[in-house]
Amino acid sequence: MTTLRPISEWSAAARRRIVGVFTDIDDTLTVDGRIPSVAFAAMERLRDAGLLVVPVTGRPAGWCDLIARSWPVDAVVGENGALAFRYDGAARKMMRLYTDSSAERSEKMQRLAAIRDAVLAQVPGAGVSADQGYRETDLAIDFAEDVPPLDDAAVERIVAIFEESGATARVSSIHVNGWFGEHSKLSMTHRMMSEFFGVELDSTKSAYAFVGDSPNDAPMFDYFPSAVGVSNLRNLAHRCSTLPTWITEASRSTGFIELADAILSAR
Repeated sequence: MTTLRPISEWSAAARRRIVGVFTDIDDTLTVDGRIPSVAFAAMERLRDAGLLVVPVTGRPAGWCDLIARSWPVDAVVGENGALAFRYDGAARKMMRLYTDSSAERSEKMQRLAAIRDAVLAQVPGAGVSADQGYRETDLAIDFAEDVPPLDDAAVERIVAIFEESGATARVSSIHVNGWFGEHSKLSMTHRMMSEFFGVELDSTKSAYAFVGDSPNDAPMFDYFPSAVGVSNLRNLAHRCSTLPTWITEASRSTGFIELADAILSAR
């Protein structure tokens, strides 16, 4: 497994080559569920310097519409890679990408209802995420956001219930998200960059940084050479199949700001 290295060891030359930042949201930009104004300011500073800024999150389509419209970002990948939105302010148009058709999304959500019922029956203390009503493709089971935190055994049982039904399950710092399909944060990031920005990541990935904090970020950690964990990633490192190259000294939004400062100071 990768040995985490402090971003203070990340060379200025490598930081200077970064032209875009992909970022998780929960416990990467947030502190206790809220995003401090200084984190928004850090995103604005990155964009003002000409960098692309794209949240890549497990949060729902409804949130992603708001994020694409009103945050200082260029696009957003949501529901763990099931969709991506970009708002064209000049044209007053929301551009949307989905992994599945509308009919496929509807059919899969019906199948997920049975898994929801099984989880609630078998895992005491688990809940359906408060943002479930804004989702189009997946089921989010809350184990630490609006319910008292569950232990590792309970989280593993939730994952097992999804997988026993043939669904994919991914663990974040607060939810277990499950869906039918093989998409991931990484697969939609590839497609979003190609279709929205004309960028093929396989030949340019060294020019992009990703920052996250939890197991569902592992495909991004594995793919991007300039992958960074905020320091609270250490709390969930035992659940991660792959760790990033770098780690910040600070946690959550302060760690994101530390990353932004490291990139901007090298330019």
